[in-house]
Amino acid sequence: MSSSDSGSAAALPDALPDAPRTVVVIPTYDEVENLPLILQRLFAANPEVHALVVDDSSPDGTGELADSLARDDDRIHVLHREAKSGLGAAYIAGFRWALECEYDLVVEMDADGSHAPEQLPRLLAGIRHADLVLGSRWVPGGTVVNWPRSRELLSRGGNLYTRILLGLDLKDATGGYRVYRRSVLQTIELSGIASQGYCFQVDLAWRAVQAGFRVVEIPITFAERERGESKMSGTIVREALLRVTEWGAGHRVAQLRSFVRPPGR
Repeated sequence: MSSSDSGSAAALPDALPDAPRTVVVIPTYDEVENLPLILQRLFAANPEVHALVVDDSSPDGTGELADSLARDDDRIHVLHREAKSGLGAAYIAGFRWALECEYDLVVEMDADGSHAPEQLPRLLAGIRHADLVLGSRWVPGGTVVNWPRSRELLSRGGNLYTRILLGLDLKDATGGYRVYRRSVLQTIELSGIASQGYCFQVDLAWRAVQAGFRVVEIPITFAERERGESKMSGTIVREALLRVTEWGAGHRVAQLRSFVRPPGR
């Protein structure tokens, strides 16, 4: 198994407890078919973790199903939100809940099975030596399953564009299977994050790197969902392109100003 490290200059993180309290945040919207399956797989492979289902008032009854599952398993928690308002907002609500409940580690995981819970142990092993672990499709050993060529080119191209504009040495900054130490989420100003779609992942990874945290990528296998409809849309792609372009322009201007500023000023 290989990995890449974007924080070689960062100090090694503090030691974690032998059994860190870990919660897996799972945003849901119309995932009534997938939710029981992903939770079953999660606890079979990782019986010690907890799960937080963040449901955006799914009309298909996902929230009610989550409540029923939580009544039968005290490892399952449910956070209901009034309306669908984007992946980023759902995760931020979950992060705040996890910090309030004093979890040591916070995991992002999709509800549709594209992120294999069976691979979570390798991400949790990686966080022992990092502040943020990204499950990466595009480092050696990473792969995707059942993706059309167009989707792969879009992902690879988006990540290349991100690396060029932001100077971000990460192969898969857009991926959504990751583990944060609580210190990262406490340091990043969550209230200042406006990203709603998949560029939310770029936003947090970039903020973590800028804050000096050690970020490590570990290969994963990403499988396209088998049930339900994908949440990917042209609007999400356009938001990511626009925001990364804005951030990149600001980053390069700041670099230029630093370069031309006279010494001592």
